[in-house]
Amino acid sequence: MAQYKNVMLVDDNEIDNLINREMIKSADFADNILVFQTGQEALEHLASHQHSEDNLPEIIFLDINMPIMDGFQFLKDFEKLSSKVLGKCNIIMLSSSISPKDIDRAASNILVKKYFNKPLNERYLSAITV
Repeated sequence: MAQYKNVMLVDDNEIDNLINREMIKSADFADNILVFQTGQEALEHLASHQHSEDNLPEIIFLDINMPIMDGFQFLKDFEKLSSKVLGKCNIIMLSSSISPKDIDRAASNILVKKYFNKPLNERYLSAITV
């Protein structure tokens, strides 16, 4: 049985999503993997399922550098969702950015539980405890 019921990948890069989805599957980390290529689509999904806690992801892997809405804008909009969503969903930044500014900005956001550099790997998955 997987560690988590639902996880969400929010990343505009299809290849990264494919690699990360396969890593999550092979590590038996989650039963269901929701994939969104824009922050807006992910937020809409969360808002439409905010009253159905079983459909909410326990973990959201969030990229920083995405067009239209980057990861930090996602966090601002995520903060406006219901307390059920905020209480259930734990955000892990998963980015190719090695910029100290991005890392510090993520670390200073109380919604971000961890910051990992791509690609996702088993060591990162085993370090997640929520």
